[in-house]
Amino acid sequence: MRSKPVIPTHRARQDVESEIDYYLLEEGSERAALGFIAAVEEAYLRLGRNPAVGSPRYAYELDLPGLRSWPLKRYPHLVFYVDRDDHVEIWRVINGARDLPAWLLNEEG
Repeated sequence: MRSKPVIPTHRARQDVESEIDYYLLEEGSERAALGFIAAVEEAYLRLGRNPAVGSPRYAYELDLPGLRSWPLKRYPHLVFYVDRDDHVEIWRVINGARDLPAWLLNEEG
């Protein structure tokens, strides 16, 4: 099976950038920031190869058909995405300790 392109939305890119800033500035750990980037890249590759792998749990809670989530390795974040015909659209990358439905729908961050 061919891998689909993985396309993060503007908000998903902001989520990732905010977390990188957190690890660099708040935690003072370049290693953690680089590990986070690697975990995001690994998740995107996996989702491009097998978009059905994620959980549809939040699709039911939020009444958003097709929404799936996938956890990052070694980081408490979930990648929220939708499998489209020709690509995988990443909606958000959110820390799982938050109130996920509220944060997922909140465009202000």
